[in-house]
Amino acid sequence: MTPSPLLRPLRQGDTLAVIAPAGPASADQVVHVAPWLAEQGYRAELLPSCHSRRHHLAGSDAVRLDDLHTAFADPRFAAVLCLRGGYGSPRLLDAINVDLIAAHPKPFVGYSDLTALHTLFNQQAGLVTFHGPMLTTDLLRYDEPHTKHSLWAQLRGEIGAGSTLHHPADYPLITLHGGVAQGRLVGGNLSMLCSMLGTPWALQADGAILFLEDVNEESYRVDRLLNHLRLAGVLEQLSGVLLGDFAQTDPGKLAALDMVWQDYLLPLSIPVLGGWRAGHCTPNLTLPFGALVTLDADRQTLRLDQTLFTAETPDETRAHHHPA
Repeated sequence: MTPSPLLRPLRQGDTLAVIAPAGPASADQVVHVAPWLAEQGYRAELLPSCHSRRHHLAGSDAVRLDDLHTAFADPRFAAVLCLRGGYGSPRLLDAINVDLIAAHPKPFVGYSDLTALHTLFNQQAGLVTFHGPMLTTDLLRYDEPHTKHSLWAQLRGEIGAGSTLHHPADYPLITLHGGVAQGRLVGGNLSMLCSMLGTPWALQADGAILFLEDVNEESYRVDRLLNHLRLAGVLEQLSGVLLGDFAQTDPGKLAALDMVWQDYLLPLSIPVLGGWRAGHCTPNLTLPFGALVTLDADRQTLRLDQTLFTAETPDETRAHHHPA
């Protein structure tokens, strides 16, 4: 595996780019973004897509694409945070300047529809990205401690190689199939991953640990989506599976969903760990996509196996704490 470029950890006072690559947010939500980030110790610049609307999109494709490129290319921005999901990111895939993204590595955070961008950034730009909470969807709406701690701890570089990613004990994990496996952590929203099959941006999952989550999907639709991955040859390539939240599933239909996991995942004879709180749920824990990890389904742990961030030099640390 080609080493990913190291990212610079966030420092208090950094300016963060906020973009809306998919759907729009209401003005009464957007107005709270900068004050909330200021409370966390960061400056925020909301790019034009955050204030735009074109039916179900946060402005035209050109506006959203320009914001994405600007967020990465502008050296003022230490990280790129997404306003919300919805739909729209896949419309940008064939127009994204991959060389520009690769030349300006910085943390990128989002989930759901942003799965399309994670996959492109991981596979074509060689970046590690962060499947994590979005501003209006999660951070402003819930302000949940586990969600915030997981996000900032990772973006500040506090979780290094050999660290186990924290999962709250209040939310029990479920071992569907035991074992230990190492691989790149990839995936995201199941529906979005299936929609990209057959395109140049389809998930490359050879030897990977596949994370899956989704929302508002009946068990028969999850069955159809997993069967699509099976027929496309994705499942047979995997080293392990980490299941996130499948939100808003009718409690009376959970047994049917369990049957689907068993039918498709147990025959793979690889580690499968379920119940990880990431996706359309609270808390929504951050995951480093594209990073080398070890999944231990017996101990129910996920360990980061590579360094993601540069170490601050003493001069940088002094400059950070004592700005001129």
